Amino acid sequence: MSENDHKSDLLRYLQDAREALVWKLDGLSEYDVRRPLTGTGTNLLGLLKHLTAVELGYLCDTFGRPHDEPLPDFRDGADPNADMFAAADESRELIVERYRRAWALADATISALPLDTSGTVPWWPAERAAITLHHALVRTLSDTQRHAGHADILREGLDGAVGYRQDNDSLPSHDPAWWEGLRDRLEEIAREAGTGA
Repeated sequence: MSENDHKSDLLRYLQDAREALVWKLDGLSEYDVRRPLTGTGTNLLGLLKHLTAVELGYLCDTFGRPHDEPLPDFRDGADPNADMFAAADESRELIVERYRRAWALADATISALPLDTSGTVPWWPAERAAITLHHALVRTLSDTQRHAGHADILREGLDGAVGYRQDNDSLPSHDPAWWEGLRDRLEEIAREAGTGA
């Protein structure tokens, strides 16, 4: 495979996850995209805001690629979790548009630089701050896929909407009775394993 083939392969999986994350917001109220759905406050819109910072940080700042996008402030005294939620004055449209702009900027870096280009992660300790574009891209892809999984679970918990993509949900059945039967079977398996029977 050529370097461009490797880049295309990585970018395809990254783009799939990006689009899945944005799709998970469709049809939800402002309240539902923002509300904390776990004990640590994880929320759908916050995942996009976080990943905007991830893409700009690892795929732009690390390689000296300029951008004008505002990033959360992590100086002393700032909210240490500021990248994980949208402030009241940050609209859904603003967060989504900023995320899409981050994609374009990150993709431009990936297109312009060889995968073995070395960069420096500004917020890492100096002794391990040097990484390649390949490392940064894999790290970004991994983080994005991880958070796409979080979004899947959060969305299913909100309104039962599930699936990989709008045009391909990757589910074996759409019959609620089938899913109820599966859940019952899994409950039985769990109880049996839990009792050692």
